[in-house]
Amino acid sequence: MSKAVWGGAVVAESDRTVVVEGNHYFPPSAVHRECLRPSETHTVCPWKGTASYHHLEVDGERNPDAAWFYADPKPAAAEIKGYVAFWKGVRIEP
Repeated sequence: MSKAVWGGAVVAESDRTVVVEGNHYFPPSAVHRECLRPSETHTVCPWKGTASYHHLEVDGERNPDAAWFYADPKPAAAEIKGYVAFWKGVRIEP
């Protein structure tokens, strides 16, 4: 079971993560949506496509653009469609 932890809170937990380029992508149902806030940030990966971001909020603290996902990935990354990955100090625990 993998957990994404930030600010002392578990923000995602699943035994079905997909690891791509060293990042754990959590199924959408495994993410605690109450910790996510909308972001206007987008980036482009040449082989995965366009990523969209969320801010994380826990106990009034914000971690800007700390979660990302591919809503419509390129075919090579189809397995992570809608899955959420984390960075910027979010710990992934086994």
